[in-house]
Amino acid sequence: MTTDQQSSPGEDRVRIFDTTLRDGEQAPGFSMDRRAKLRLAHALEALGVDIIEAGFPQASRDDFAAVAEIAGMLRHATVCGLARCQIGDIDTTGRAIEKAHHSRIHVFLSTSPLHREHKLGMSKQQVIDTAVKAVERARGLCHEVEFSAEDALRTEPEFLVEVFNAVIAAGATTLNAPDTVGYTTPSEMHELFSYLRRHVRDADKVIFSSHCHNDLGMAVANSLAAVSAGARQVECTINGIGERAGNAAMEEIVMALKVRAPHFGIDTRIDTRKLYPTSRLLSQLTGQHVPRNKAIVGENAFAHESGIHQHGMLKHRGTYEIMRPQDVGIAETKLVLGKHSGRHALRARLQSMGYTPDDAEMDNIFARFKSLADKKREVHDDDLEAIALGHDPEATGPWRLVQLNSNSHLGGSASASVRLKHENGAEVGEAAIGDGPVDAVLRAIERATGTELELTQFQVRGVGEGGDAQGHAQLTARHGERAWGGHAVSTDIVEATALAALAIVNRIERQTPSSVAAKAQGATA
Repeated sequence: MTTDQQSSPGEDRVRIFDTTLRDGEQAPGFSMDRRAKLRLAHALEALGVDIIEAGFPQASRDDFAAVAEIAGMLRHATVCGLARCQIGDIDTTGRAIEKAHHSRIHVFLSTSPLHREHKLGMSKQQVIDTAVKAVERARGLCHEVEFSAEDALRTEPEFLVEVFNAVIAAGATTLNAPDTVGYTTPSEMHELFSYLRRHVRDADKVIFSSHCHNDLGMAVANSLAAVSAGARQVECTINGIGERAGNAAMEEIVMALKVRAPHFGIDTRIDTRKLYPTSRLLSQLTGQHVPRNKAIVGENAFAHESGIHQHGMLKHRGTYEIMRPQDVGIAETKLVLGKHSGRHALRARLQSMGYTPDDAEMDNIFARFKSLADKKREVHDDDLEAIALGHDPEATGPWRLVQLNSNSHLGGSASASVRLKHENGAEVGEAAIGDGPVDAVLRAIERATGTELELTQFQVRGVGEGGDAQGHAQLTARHGERAWGGHAVSTDIVEATALAALAIVNRIERQTPSSVAAKAQGATA
């Protein structure tokens, strides 16, 4: 087979080699079934990833099947399978990727003194001979071969050059020098890659690659140092998942190259607007939430609560943000209202909700807001609305949930029944069928209150751990000409959803009490 044109050394850009489906997926807590892997592979190709390491085919029948299915499905990205420098591994990987439009076998072998002595029991020459035989075998089974010198950063640089010279002669076109245990520093990484590019024969005819682990928290910095020294492939994962402390996070590397383009002078093919959706898809598929403070894609990445920061952001976005949230697929910057927020952010949020208090009214609203913010972690729109209307923001109603039942049925449908009580004393009960328990309970609440809601956003986040963990439901729904938000917490996510939907209905009624309350007046016990 001929060398894949996608990885031609002549094109000066950084190739993104994503190993979420291999190194990332083998980390505890991130295992995915075949269907999940296929969904993520589609998303990675749409994102613009150059090489997708789809798995380790020799590991299991299911891994082989997943790699094979991905190989036959993708049309733009190179599909790669990992193999040890063993004939059985290599042949199995070759069969798994044989239908790929662009294929790569990634063979690896330890090269450091520690690994040679304690893991392999091999001499230097035996390592070289084994690596060469593996590359030669793989070369006839795919478009291109990548060789990784496992634990390269703890390998003698002179010996690493010997190994790389030998595998290039055998047909390898990508040479990976991984920091397998996350031990090195950016200056050491830059020094090694500069050394390799000076001393490896035909260095200009191959692509040098980095693969950095995050044990000391320097995976992204080390990857960028390798790029600065001439590496033109970076191996990374979505959200930085991977063995132990994880791998270099793709979204951080890509945005560093984009935001600091004048410094690095090189870019990738990644459509950065799809970074956030892909991050959230991975979270959904694995059930592992993205930390709030995660760079680029975390919930706090474009959120501000400090009054000083919020004031600056309202004046000019560039005061406290170095990139636009839209560039990574996030709709907008979020000014979170809490005890650190100031008057400017509060007035801006009230105006966005349709309230324009004068200075005297604002003084009163701000005082009540600060009092509430001292008690709550975050002040939501329904709280602000109650304050603006002169209501008690900690009071519930006018509708209150009295009873809730939900049942799921075979085939995905569900039924739910609710019984609500209005502050005027009326009670009403309704039932509904939906596509799932959440849909069913929303329909039942709509019927009971007579308020139509068009759900536009639904999110449930875990709060706490163990059997008593709670679910925090956040809903956004359209009613009339505007969007309304509601939130609630419960140990039962269906109940949390019902309470969040009821919070929206209550907000709507507080704004238009006469029309909605009339419906409640006609309800009978």
